[in-house]
Amino acid sequence: MEAKEQDVSLGANKFPERQPIGIAAQSHDDGKDYKEPPPAPLFEPSELTSWSFYRAGIAEFVATFLFLYITLLTVMGVNRSESKCKTVGIQGIAWSFGGMIFALVYCTAGISGGHINPAVTFGLFLARKLSLTRALFYMVMQTLGAICGAGVVKGFEGKTFYTNKNGGANFVAPGYTKGDGLGAEIVGTFVLVYTVFSATDAKRSARDSHVPILAPLPIGFAVFLVHLATIPITGTGINPARSLGAAIIFNKDLGWNDHWIFWVGPFIGAALAALYHTVVIRAIPFKSSN
Repeated sequence: MEAKEQDVSLGANKFPERQPIGIAAQSHDDGKDYKEPPPAPLFEPSELTSWSFYRAGIAEFVATFLFLYITLLTVMGVNRSESKCKTVGIQGIAWSFGGMIFALVYCTAGISGGHINPAVTFGLFLARKLSLTRALFYMVMQTLGAICGAGVVKGFEGKTFYTNKNGGANFVAPGYTKGDGLGAEIVGTFVLVYTVFSATDAKRSARDSHVPILAPLPIGFAVFLVHLATIPITGTGINPARSLGAAIIFNKDLGWNDHWIFWVGPFIGAALAALYHTVVIRAIPFKSSN
């Protein structure tokens, strides 16, 4: 009987809490198999001779092409209906954007990182997660993919209908100011890029290795939620390639008048997210100075 009680007592302490709670969690880094990776070089000429570099760019092109193809067709389908109740509606448009990001990030993360967005690429570049060479190449391929995707949608829908329904182009809706639109794009992109940093944080993966984390899922949900909030304001850009591709194919004043907002806003939001994650969440500058 005594031996049995002793076994129970040992069993109660055999599996201590793996993840400390509260203040203890902030300083519990001992014994973790993690080393801070070195920052990416500003220029990496050797990348230009590597097939993996061009393969990653092609993956970004195809992913952004598919992203524009599916999402703009969804927008056109909602606009074509006499009543949004007969189609997927505004919520369906948000699900289309968020769901495609989830699927495409899942498919391309192992090849290019699954950016599919110049703002995401810009934020990761500022955090020194990739070189300027790769960042510029990604942005060019993302933009070309978006233009091709929007062009295919116009071919399916026809020039007249596509033009009459504004081609899925982003613009500040009547009743809102340019400041409203810029603010919506800054905050919306901050939410997205902050989620990208958190979902792909290598230290978090090492610390919480016993908990499986599917990074594309929170990223897709972030895109979905931002679209729910800001579709009525700007149609939701938070992706300069998406906005530029639709604007070029639509090619009307409505698509160009406020177009600067859909570059300035996302880039500011991405920069703020990179700064917040690097300085506040990870405190990397303070660690390197010790």
